[in-house]
Amino acid sequence: MPRIMCVANQKGGVGKTTTAINLSVSLALGGQHTLLIDLDPQCNATTGLGHEATDHHPLLTHLPLEHVLNDVTVEGLDVMPGSRRFDDIHSLAEGEADALVRIQRFFGEDVREYDFVLIDCPPSLGVLTEAALSGSTEVLMPIQCEYFAMEGLTQMIQVIRRVMQQPGNQLEFGGIVLTMYDHSLELTHEVDAEVRDFFGDIVFDTVVPRDVSVSEAPSYGRSVLQYAPRSRGARSYVELCMEVLDRV
Repeated sequence: MPRIMCVANQKGGVGKTTTAINLSVSLALGGQHTLLIDLDPQCNATTGLGHEATDHHPLLTHLPLEHVLNDVTVEGLDVMPGSRRFDDIHSLAEGEADALVRIQRFFGEDVREYDFVLIDCPPSLGVLTEAALSGSTEVLMPIQCEYFAMEGLTQMIQVIRRVMQQPGNQLEFGGIVLTMYDHSLELTHEVDAEVRDFFGDIVFDTVVPRDVSVSEAPSYGRSVLQYAPRSRGARSYVELCMEVLDRV
């Protein structure tokens, strides 16, 4: 069975999608057969790798998996594109037409050929995020190094714990990664210390720095590892990938 990682945070702008994209590419480059699923109606994980949103979300169709995936210019990485269609978003978010059951069945049966499955969730604590958590084996939470970094985390943790308590669930806390890290700011070090003091060893040693290359890469439809492979941002995601692989 693959490691199914739900990349989630109820706050927007914390590097959630950026982390999902670049960690997926890093894993694929490291020889891991990887699937990236875009569940965020903004579809940034889709467009950030040079693809367009679909007319209907693949999880709401009955097409075979191989017919709904997009190939990326990285060997070993497949992408399930997202959809901005209002009806699809409503069905996925509200659980209509057995959408949530289909999501959970998909995570349990259709992804066995992969080593890793990463799910880019919407920035919310809604039904869609909870369904993704229910189908995952671990949750990875990016946190921006800013004053309000800890705000709302209690709610997120409550949702994660509720999912963990469901019968037969296998979700674990995969880790927290600090993003937009500016070593020159005292506030960054204060947030770092606070997060590590509160969460302990589940916080990754690797931090993702503020790096213009990370911000620019999606506009070219590429990961930072493809766009600027020698940048600080690319190096940080390679190091994060190595930590993820070490946490078996």
